[in-house]
Amino acid sequence: MFEVKGTARDPAACHCSQCRKQSGHYWAAVQVMDDDLTIKGDVRWYRASDAAKRGFCPTCGSFLFWKGHADPDTGVALGAVDGPTGLHLERHIFTADKGDYYDITDNVRQEEQENG
Repeated sequence: MFEVKGTARDPAACHCSQCRKQSGHYWAAVQVMDDDLTIKGDVRWYRASDAAKRGFCPTCGSFLFWKGHADPDTGVALGAVDGPTGLHLERHIFTADKGDYYDITDNVRQEEQENG
């Protein structure tokens, strides 16, 4: 379980191969400043790369968090938020890595940077 006391920002969908493989599709998240995020209960962290780690629930395996090692904020899975969020995606990232089995047709800004 987690609680956010501050403002969530930059709702985005990540289409990189890592996010697609760990979530089964693209991953939608919102950025929360670390001081505004309280994690309650057990979360396990996996070092996903030299730049970041991801947090998941050890009971059900849900991928909940993405944290850049040098970042002051954490990506929180939008699908894990209880109730309405009042948010809308602002961008799609790593669209150059997206799967060939779907199209992005929602007119939200796309950033084609490639996953390094």
